[in-house]
Amino acid sequence: MSEEKIVFSRPFRAEREGENLEAVLASGHAHGDGRFTASATAKLERITQSKNVLLTTSCTHALEMTSVLLDLKPGDEVILPSYTFPSAATAVSAYGATSVFVDVQKDTGVIDPELIEDAITPRTKAISVMHYGGVAPDMRRVLDIAHTHGIPVIEDNAHGLGGAWNGQQLGTFGAFATQSFHSTKNVHSGEGGALLINDERFVERAEIIREKGTNRSRFLRGQVDKYSWVDKGSSYLPSELNAAVLDAQLEQFDQIQGLRVEIWERYASELAQWAELNGVAPMTLPPASAQVAHLFYLLMPSFDAQQGLLQHLRDHDIIGTFHYIPLDSSVAGRKFGRTPRECPNSLDFSQRIVRLPLWAGMSEAQVARVIAAVRSFGVTRAA
Repeated sequence: MSEEKIVFSRPFRAEREGENLEAVLASGHAHGDGRFTASATAKLERITQSKNVLLTTSCTHALEMTSVLLDLKPGDEVILPSYTFPSAATAVSAYGATSVFVDVQKDTGVIDPELIEDAITPRTKAISVMHYGGVAPDMRRVLDIAHTHGIPVIEDNAHGLGGAWNGQQLGTFGAFATQSFHSTKNVHSGEGGALLINDERFVERAEIIREKGTNRSRFLRGQVDKYSWVDKGSSYLPSELNAAVLDAQLEQFDQIQGLRVEIWERYASELAQWAELNGVAPMTLPPASAQVAHLFYLLMPSFDAQQGLLQHLRDHDIIGTFHYIPLDSSVAGRKFGRTPRECPNSLDFSQRIVRLPLWAGMSEAQVARVIAAVRSFGVTRAA
């Protein structure tokens, strides 16, 4: 094909990124906890409505911090969906604990709350839920189960910045929530993340863990005259360079979201008839969910149809993609986790999903090309 390839994702370039980076380099303060760390943190607190936000080097590291805060150890268990990114499980296995995989709902890819309770044992130390595509499970049901058993909830909100469930911001339901600012996310810092702490009991210790196990944060606030090693920890604090990029991105958060929502809605509207004719289920939002437009997917009627559409898009110089391989069937999942029940919905979702290109800055012509390419694919030919 002679047309330019349409990539699956492209990082947004915020207007003030260069200016912010120059300011950091000129200041001589390139390590963390500077002006832009404070500014980006304040913006995140406004967007998420969480009172306690700590920037981290990645969402993975934010998840690892929850494991330290919960003092996970061998013999402990954490319940999480099989259909999720491996970081949710590696953060558990890194401390010798066991991931307990449960199935997802077949239409949304989010954890099925009705399967959580059966997976709880005396060894369960947390319930981890992922808001896939910014869509949350029934958080009232999840929290009821957690409260009944006295178990904290971790929200993996890597996809859902700015999203909500029944009017409440994602990331404010659980004791902890994690955010991702990887370059594939709506707003990014190249690599980066954040830990949101909604249980005040963990705030001071979280600061210590993020600062290599020291009470340096208290020292910087003048609360102690020197700092020292006081607990477990690691170097989870991002550099001021990363924070400078993130701050510029967050400054344009509403603009970024608006551009992405417009693309999402075009896909939903202009592919609806094709989807119905071909037995395809396009991504839809449950009534309780607010739009974040992190991704748009099509659930094809079969694995063959999934593979057929992906190849068809490649033939048109368009990069679509599938997503996670269910963790319960992965090599490491079988080694470090356990699965009380089979997870057929996770496998089915994985083998049918096709994610379409979606990034702020896609031109109208590029969106039209993607839509035209999808419409020119006949599912019956791939069956």
